[in-house]
Amino acid sequence: MQSGISASKELVSQFNDLLGSPSTFGLLINIANEQLQPIQTLTSSPGSSFASNVDTLLTPHIKEKEALYIILRRYDSSPALVAVTYVPDTAPVRQKMLFASTRLTLVRELGSEHFRETIFATNAKELTSQGFEKHDAHTALDAPLTEEEKSLGEVKRAEQEAGAGTSKREIHLGTHMAMPMGEDALAALKGLAEEGGGEGLVMLKVNPTTETIELVPSSSSSNPSSIADLVQAISPSEPRFTFFRYTHTHNGSEESPILFFYTNPSSNGGRVAIKQRMLYPLMKRAVLEVASKEGLNVDKKFEVEEPSEITEDGVLGELHPKAVQSRGFARPKRPGGR
Repeated sequence: MQSGISASKELVSQFNDLLGSPSTFGLLINIANEQLQPIQTLTSSPGSSFASNVDTLLTPHIKEKEALYIILRRYDSSPALVAVTYVPDTAPVRQKMLFASTRLTLVRELGSEHFRETIFATNAKELTSQGFEKHDAHTALDAPLTEEEKSLGEVKRAEQEAGAGTSKREIHLGTHMAMPMGEDALAALKGLAEEGGGEGLVMLKVNPTTETIELVPSSSSSNPSSIADLVQAISPSEPRFTFFRYTHTHNGSEESPILFFYTNPSSNGGRVAIKQRMLYPLMKRAVLEVASKEGLNVDKKFEVEEPSEITEDGVLGELHPKAVQSRGFARPKRPGGR
């Protein structure tokens, strides 16, 4: 993914034509060469209604596996337009994330004052007259969400899909996705893999501008000795991938398992670009694969939003779960028995 996607001059020109031409029903938009590009304008038939116009979208404009932006003229009064982000479930994961995270940019670049609402659709049936009727019914019942809440919802969706394994091919480091890891980060992972070698903590972040995974610079707390110290070392406002050698004593024996923490704070979501937050769930598996290739075997993985959710009791409970003692079968007393 690249940052800084903007509307092309061609899109701005065609959008202005749409605003000034009541006979123009809609505008189809794609992302190409780091810009929002127009694909085709849609003209309405004389005397036609929104319902009859929208039912012409499916064939041939809507593709089963291709994301698309659709601007539709729906209302007679201003603001008259609706911005639809169509991201089918069968589209490539990287395309899903790019279109979902750029949807607000589209509206902002063209002028949010022209749009009465924005819609996110994942099924072609939602882009029919009946689909819009169902949308209106749900909108009347649901509490309104802010654009920030909608976008954060897409972050959650990305995390769920990455966790379910749908993005395995897309996030593979190499020719499939240009997201290399810095040499210093690779060296730090290799050092952590060596017992007693290097520091006990390796923290990584994604640079969305250069599309690289970078090593977070060391600080005075770069080698924490406890979970409490580790929590203090993890950023409370930016996502992080954290590898930590946790040396502790259990049942009289010293152990040093490697722990992996994926944190993606939401309480400071306004300070971190939504697109940046969406990169992390996509890259999580790739980072773990690279760490494994460097000889770093992770003993336990943890995923939380806020670093403050990480506690020593919680970590120890995962590392050393208490055995549940089974109780023998107790024959129930007979009615009236002693």
